[in-house]
Amino acid sequence: MTSAFGAAVRAWRDRLSAADTGLPTTARRRAAGLRREELASLAGLSVDYVVRLEQGRARNPSAHVVAALARALQLDNAERDHLYRTAGLLPPAAGDVSTHIPPGVARIVARLGDVPLAVFSADWTLLTWTPLWASLFGDPAVVAPEERNLLRVLFLPGASPAWRRVAPDGVSPALPAALVADLRTTAAAHPHDRRLAALVAALHSASRDFAALWDSGAVAAHESERKTVAHPAVGPVTLDCDVLTAHGSDLRVVVYTAPAGSPDADKLDLLRVTGATAINDQGTALRRRTVG
Repeated sequence: MTSAFGAAVRAWRDRLSAADTGLPTTARRRAAGLRREELASLAGLSVDYVVRLEQGRARNPSAHVVAALARALQLDNAERDHLYRTAGLLPPAAGDVSTHIPPGVARIVARLGDVPLAVFSADWTLLTWTPLWASLFGDPAVVAPEERNLLRVLFLPGASPAWRRVAPDGVSPALPAALVADLRTTAAAHPHDRRLAALVAALHSASRDFAALWDSGAVAAHESERKTVAHPAVGPVTLDCDVLTAHGSDLRVVVYTAPAGSPDADKLDLLRVTGATAINDQGTALRRRTVG
């Protein structure tokens, strides 16, 4: 018998159009909603696991799985909380750093798939990204979700080498200080978030550079800068990086752009064509190994 969790996932999958997620649409679709394989792809899960969840044969999804499905299904906060409860989990506390992406932001990401764009939580954990972001920096899907934190990349010596491909090369020396100051602002806004406190403690104990910056007490918001990405296929690409915020949330929407007609814009155009195939092939292979 289908569980309440599976029934909710199925109902929300049926109401979401492929176009709203940035997926290609065809005239031969038998139903208006997402296919199971499309939801699995968006959530970074295996198709088999999504099938078992919907059929009620998998009854104990983790908080990470529930969060990934909530983002993929573009749920609002009330719907997200309901999904957590039907999974037997407590919804995220109101004072914690949110990893939820509101439907409007999700649609923006879907419609801006032709630019390198990613959404980070307030503690600089990567939540979602466009195909061109993955083509530019390396596919974040090959890295465990807990390792997709930009501050861990910069300051922890044991950060995954694969995830370091996601971190921009040629960044300004001021970036670490800017991110630590931004993190301190987040910590002040979320004083009871245990996960955030654990992140700060781990960084403080493992990195003298982080400790020095943190102990300086600097507070600021990281907003924008120019970066040069050393791409292995197209060479160095210099881009303007802007950090945007969504009204009503503390998400960081990071967008990379280049002036139209510039050599850097031409390199992005090349990556749009050549990078998508490689990323799709890599993602397909990864999902075949993922059980959820």
